[in-house]
Amino acid sequence: AHRDVFNVLLQVLDDGRLTDSLGHTVDFTNTLVVMTSNVGSQMIQEITKEKGSDEEIREAVQESLATRFLPEFLNRIDETIIFHPLDERHIHRIVSFQLEQLVKQSHKAGITLQCSEAVVDEIARLGYDPMYGARPLKRVIQQQLQNELAKELLGGEFTEGDQVTVDFKQDEFLFSKQAD
Repeated sequence: AHRDVFNVLLQVLDDGRLTDSLGHTVDFTNTLVVMTSNVGSQMIQEITKEKGSDEEIREAVQESLATRFLPEFLNRIDETIIFHPLDERHIHRIVSFQLEQLVKQSHKAGITLQCSEAVVDEIARLGYDPMYGARPLKRVIQQQLQNELAKELLGGEFTEGDQVTVDFKQDEFLFSKQAD
């Protein structure tokens, strides 16, 4: 982040207040500030692959933070929480949750949507990046499922009351309407 952003954060973290250019002051004394960063994520991946300890991970992350942020900023942070990389089981759970949201959204449009386990597996494969975690999953679901479902609805292939099944076979997502 830009130096000016850190200066603002230092004011909030140090003084518990923030004053804007017009002289308006906002009280931050009863505020919990949560910040996230990918600093050290590559090291976490490597140490985890090598079956390193939590202490090794913490030391590597602290070193990365020290090279990236000024000491006066780091000294105002009370706690650093390090999250372990997501594994395949976590990704599948996240995909299932995201697909449940799509099913609910489809239900509002009058469509009963069901996704096969092969769809869950493929979305997990396409949407997981060790560096970015599960962030790309929503985009993959939108591109591979939501957009295609919308095209089918707009094209009249599916209508209100239809039961639609999505499967993944031979490298493609297949949408089919269940017979009444």
